[in-house]
Amino acid sequence: MKRSKAWKSSSETIGIETLYSIEDGIKLLKSSSKVKFDATAEVHYNLGIDPRHADQQIRTTVTLPHGTGKVVKVVVFCEDEHIKSAKAAGAIEAGGDDLVEKVIKGWTDFDVAIATPSMMKSLAKAARVLGPKGLMPNPKSGTVTTDIEKTVKEVMGGRLEFRNDKHGIIHSKFGKLSFSEADLVENFKTLHNAILEAKPTGSKGTYIKTVTICSTMSPGIKLDLAV
Repeated sequence: MKRSKAWKSSSETIGIETLYSIEDGIKLLKSSSKVKFDATAEVHYNLGIDPRHADQQIRTTVTLPHGTGKVVKVVVFCEDEHIKSAKAAGAIEAGGDDLVEKVIKGWTDFDVAIATPSMMKSLAKAARVLGPKGLMPNPKSGTVTTDIEKTVKEVMGGRLEFRNDKHGIIHSKFGKLSFSEADLVENFKTLHNAILEAKPTGSKGTYIKTVTICSTMSPGIKLDLAV
């Protein structure tokens, strides 16, 4: 893979095999970025789980205290009596069967979909559109709920979902490089604690193998969480 001069320069500064504390790693993450835009702070957890087994799957949510730095576009599939409150909470669109039909026709210009339990039967018709894009509401991610207003506000305020991929790795974001070091550290620790609490019952041996943080177009910084 061909690397840019900026990436090579950053990798020399970081030392790709060096282990850093959370605080030092985030300080280095901010200082080593070479891009001219507000890059996203990312983290990648390599976990000691076997995703082939149902009791070793991870899928849950966490609310970052300082948000993700991204403006989240939320839609709500609900009954008529919830439409007004959903939009007042910040949803860009809310509705019932008409909104489902709009999605079936291909409209997916949003980041998160929330639904009331009673709408899930109608929404199943749109699963072919929403599923491949990871937009289908799901009770495990907290996006199927009767408390629409609270959930919309939480999602827009910094709640994010994380899950393991087929290799047992969790990829997530925890802010923007424009955030202060203290805010990034607090966001990271909140996410880290959520991952610890989500340890599957079937996981044996070392749960967290490696943790690497990086930003958009930057080398990874390996963390030693025992530091």
